[in-house]
Amino acid sequence: MVRYGILIFALLSSMLSSAFAGQIFGTIKDAKTGHPISGVELRSADATATSDNSGCFIIYTDHNDIVVRKPGYLPQQVTATSSIHLQLQPFSPRALYLSYWAADSDSRRNNLQELITKTSMNALVIDLKSSRGDIAFRSNVPLARTVGALKVRTLKDLPEFLTTLKRQGIYTIGRIVVFKDDALAKNREDIAIHTAEGDLWQDREKISWTDPFQTEVWDYNIAIAKEAAALGFDEIQFDYIRFPAKSNLQFSQTNTGENRVAAVNGFLQQAKQQLAPYPVMISANIFGYTCWKHKDQKIGQRLVDLAQHVDYLSPMLYPSGFPDGIPGYSNPIQHPYEVVAHSLQRAIKNTGLPAVRFRPWLQAFKDYAFDRRKFGIAEISPQINASDTVGSHGWMLWNAASRFSLAGLPALKNLNIAEGSAKEKEPATLTQTPKTKEEYPLL
Repeated sequence: MVRYGILIFALLSSMLSSAFAGQIFGTIKDAKTGHPISGVELRSADATATSDNSGCFIIYTDHNDIVVRKPGYLPQQVTATSSIHLQLQPFSPRALYLSYWAADSDSRRNNLQELITKTSMNALVIDLKSSRGDIAFRSNVPLARTVGALKVRTLKDLPEFLTTLKRQGIYTIGRIVVFKDDALAKNREDIAIHTAEGDLWQDREKISWTDPFQTEVWDYNIAIAKEAAALGFDEIQFDYIRFPAKSNLQFSQTNTGENRVAAVNGFLQQAKQQLAPYPVMISANIFGYTCWKHKDQKIGQRLVDLAQHVDYLSPMLYPSGFPDGIPGYSNPIQHPYEVVAHSLQRAIKNTGLPAVRFRPWLQAFKDYAFDRRKFGIAEISPQINASDTVGSHGWMLWNAASRFSLAGLPALKNLNIAEGSAKEKEPATLTQTPKTKEEYPLL
């Protein structure tokens, strides 16, 4: 009997050991406050889990690497042990922009890095793929070489450059222009957009676009994004994830609103799935008016749908980009604070998302739609203050030539929102409430 008892005990022990193999317990806290964090995603090659309201989680995995991320915090990758107790660092990017061609200039690079060290800036958006389809770094994607996308590489030293930026504590965002791609469209007309007559279509810049319905276009851009993630970027930012705002064009599918939205969302969903193994966040640049509209504006961007597939939405809230104004303000460049604040608040209301899921692009370039004024501190600071007041996940300054000066950047001592917990904030209440559409007929 004793012998049988020993055998049964050994069998049960083996079964229990097998049942609990790969079971990892853990807790996650905010590194600044020490408070538990709920809703943190943990992902391994074979499992996913989410932390509960007390910051606790259980994940069942046979793989060692676990990617941990939540909007508002720096992503990280940890090695699996029987128990893991993590602290996530809250982070709010305040970014400058390094264009494709500026990246080829040592002086321009050095200037941006110097501005970041002298101010409250802490992040850099870096062009990895331009609207002409050029890829700035040495890509191993076969199609990139086939279509001539590697002829002019402006980031030949990208691994070393990233190492330098990380040493300086600079958050790195890799910008990839997706469907506006002259090199791919002109060399692969079978996956490009055509005119009603069947010719290869070009926009006002004489640049051709790829067809957003074509999954081969999706695969190509995601492959480039995965290379960037493997290099160590903190975030991948997709731009021109939209259809051209023009009628009478030919696509591989019927150009309806639902089809457009499905194509844009399909690309982002696939990108999210394939980038999941990397400790990298995902963001998408969107039209400013998307914050105010429920329909896709004929470009495939519908705010509520987009939010499901990215960590951050980045509306381009340039006052010059609102030629019809916004409710209550017919001349937006005279009201940069209100344009940014009300647009973000409307986006938060329309999606039900916390403010931390939004990080706007702000205007740091000369007006082109109204009185041609230069945007300096008087125009840039109100935009920054509006973004901070609403509680968005930082902000980014756009200047196509990457020309910035100290005059438009906040000094460390003047920073309104201190680096702290990424607690989800309620949108701030402004002194003037925007008018409704009925009161203001421009939208």
